[in-house]
Amino acid sequence: TEATGDLNKDGIADLVVVATPDFKENTKTRDDGYVYNFNQPLLAVYFGTAEGKMQLWRQYDQVIPARPDEYVSIDVSLTITEKGVLGISLETFASMGGWGTEHSNFSFRYQDGDFYLIGKEYHSMSRNTGDMETTSENYLTWRRQVVTENAFEDSNVPRKEKWTKLPKKPLEKLGASNLQESQ
Repeated sequence: TEATGDLNKDGIADLVVVATPDFKENTKTRDDGYVYNFNQPLLAVYFGTAEGKMQLWRQYDQVIPARPDEYVSIDVSLTITEKGVLGISLETFASMGGWGTEHSNFSFRYQDGDFYLIGKEYHSMSRNTGDMETTSENYLTWRRQVVTENAFEDSNVPRKEKWTKLPKKPLEKLGASNLQESQ
């Protein structure tokens, strides 16, 4: 997966790519020929140059989580907003062994020569009960919002929303941890 946009505010399009290697020792083939790939995905950031080329700025080897087994899939998508914010989304789905689905969004801004986490959102849903919870954290305002609701209940049932302040701390750099561990 990939996304293009101006990340470093120089007026030139940049590129972010997630690619998963295909090392055979980290794959498993089903009887029907479908191949599960358990290799660690790589995240690469390329800055565009005035000459129209892409220059690798940095490659991250441990940021995007690998698929843990054949029953859990992790889909990754990337976005770059008009303001140059890099969005990395992870959607986790278990086909067996669990009722939950999870979706995480991470927002990074390029500043002071690196990418910093400025916000994240974590959404979970239990497919058997319909219980949902969304936690949003904004590291520019240092506030957290938690919303709980139920997908199966009548729409007249109010959702519950709670706001709290987060303790201020230095912004986390992209690559400081695996995104799955940052949820």
